Amino acid sequence: MAITQDMSREAIAERIQPTMKVRIAGTETQQQAAASEARSGEQVYNQACAACHTGGVLGAPRKNVAEDWTDRLAQGMDVLLEHSINGFNAMPPRGGCARCTDEEIEAAIEFMIAEL
Repeated sequence: MAITQDMSREAIAERIQPTMKVRIAGTETQQQAAASEARSGEQVYNQACAACHTGGVLGAPRKNVAEDWTDRLAQGMDVLLEHSINGFNAMPPRGGCARCTDEEIEAAIEFMIAEL
C-alpha cells in the first residue's frame, strides 16, 4: 500500500525540522521552552505516528478507522495513553518519539480518533 504525503514546501519543512536544539543556561526556563515548542496532535502524528498508523503496520490501529480502535478505546484513555507512553506489543515507547511530551502523545491519539 502506498502512503501519500503532502509534498508542499510547508509540509516538507515540518517533516525535516531539527529534532533537538541547544539551550544556553539562564536564557529561559525549561517549562517556558516546552510550552513554546508544544506541537499539535496532527504535527506529532505526521512526524512520528503516520509511518505505522497510516497503513496499520504490525497491527497498529489506523487513523480514524473505528474497527481498529473499538477494543482499545473500551479500555479507556488512561490505558491507551499508558500503552502509548510506555510501549505495548510492537509499538515502542512514545511511538519512537523520545522528545514527545505526555501531552503531545495524548494529542496525537486524540487526532487519530477525532473522526470516529
